[in-house]
Amino acid sequence: MDYKIKLNSFYLCVKDLKRAVNFYEQLLNQKVEENGSLFIINGIRFWLFDYQAANDNRVVFGHNCLPSFEVDDIKALMKKLDELQAEIVFPLTRIGNNWVLEFRDSEGNDIEVYSKYRPLDADKDENYQFY
Repeated sequence: MDYKIKLNSFYLCVKDLKRAVNFYEQLLNQKVEENGSLFIINGIRFWLFDYQAANDNRVVFGHNCLPSFEVDDIKALMKKLDELQAEIVFPLTRIGNNWVLEFRDSEGNDIEVYSKYRPLDADKDENYQFY
């Protein structure tokens, strides 16, 4: 039996909902929805899950979910991550036709970001890793 799967939402566990909302409002350049824990990104629901309020003790931060966001300007995103003091846990690396990096959010979750490859500094890509 064949079937199709469509991603329409995902949850990211957070330790401090207010801090996480503030972080993601700045990162995503949008306000949280009325319920206080939902962002809608291109039709996909991105929920911040307050596991303590739900009394869920199964959470392991940084490894319970690895969302991957595509951006059109990786350098602009890196500037925003610097402003947010987000730790880069996987350095900017060229993998095939993409630039990829991972950062740790305000709650300890690792998030992947990628963009289509294009030279970053007038063809001076030698400062970055390639795979």
